[in-house]
Amino acid sequence: MATTGNAGSTGKAGKADIAALAFVATLSSCPAQTAFRLTFAPKAVYKSSSFDAESRMKTTIDELLAFAAVVDTGSITAAAEQLGLTVSATSRTLSRLEEKLQTTLLRRTTRRLELTEEGAAFLQHARAILSMMDEAEEQMAARRMRPFGRLRVDAATPFMLHVIVPLVEGFRERYPEVELELNSNEGIIDLLEKRTDVAFRIGPLKDSTLHARPIGTSRIRVLASPGYLKRHGTPTRVEQLAGHALLGFTQPDSLNDWPLRDGDGDTVHIKPTIASSSGETLRSLALAGQGIVCLSDFMTRADRQAGRLVPLLARQTLDVRQSINAVYYRNTALASRITCFVDHVVSVLGSKPFEEQG
Repeated sequence: MATTGNAGSTGKAGKADIAALAFVATLSSCPAQTAFRLTFAPKAVYKSSSFDAESRMKTTIDELLAFAAVVDTGSITAAAEQLGLTVSATSRTLSRLEEKLQTTLLRRTTRRLELTEEGAAFLQHARAILSMMDEAEEQMAARRMRPFGRLRVDAATPFMLHVIVPLVEGFRERYPEVELELNSNEGIIDLLEKRTDVAFRIGPLKDSTLHARPIGTSRIRVLASPGYLKRHGTPTRVEQLAGHALLGFTQPDSLNDWPLRDGDGDTVHIKPTIASSSGETLRSLALAGQGIVCLSDFMTRADRQAGRLVPLLARQTLDVRQSINAVYYRNTALASRITCFVDHVVSVLGSKPFEEQG
């Protein structure tokens, strides 16, 4: 049966409530035949002519669900069963809704429920709102399944260039709706201060507030270019390093601990002839023949395979490896775009991404 009331019959209450919710409802007609024989009462009984201040903006989704369920099932008892509530709770919810709207939505008789014109008008809006809520929830579920939005990634320059950048193309093909923002900082950053979603850190982790997902480990080696060795000779003993140009880090100083033992059995700690905060700068200096360097396998593999850098003191070199982790705050809900990015990195690199013989 079609709605016959005019637009003015919805009253100021219904219009004010829907306008406040900022929903646009599409009109729909009721079926001509229903199992519960809904009929329109000719006129609704208003409890007052307008909303008071306290009644505004307080209609809840649960109340809309209860109202729609009563109409759909034809009785409060059936609606209560559908919603998993008691009959009394469903009846109270419906009465509370009518009190908030200050109008009668349904006339109760011993034999049937009669939907008032105001009730029919409000039902159209209620269905539209519930439909929009369902759509919003579906969109959120879809976003969890299909990552969307900006992802801010931080890593030291060498790891960004040699590991992350080669993986970007494949990631973008799989997740085109994720907007990558790639930043490089050579030191440890505050993720919140830098508005970073996920960072890749090399070496021991100190911040216990961060959740860490292991990516792998990478061995460090002492290297030099063939050109440097041709001009200055190849050291065959650890103590001979003192006569060479050594390339090291400005900070942290622990990166100047090389995987070698001195005559006393202690780890060799070098004093750099040329120092830099960036491993990539040190790599470039080594390639240019400016000295001997100690760097991680993930950034020198291609150079070693091509012969641009040559491992030194192989027999004396200890098996020292740097741990690599993806870190993010454990007290935040992990967005799907972070998960999919880290998953992609792990999937492409494999379980032992930087392992090699020798």
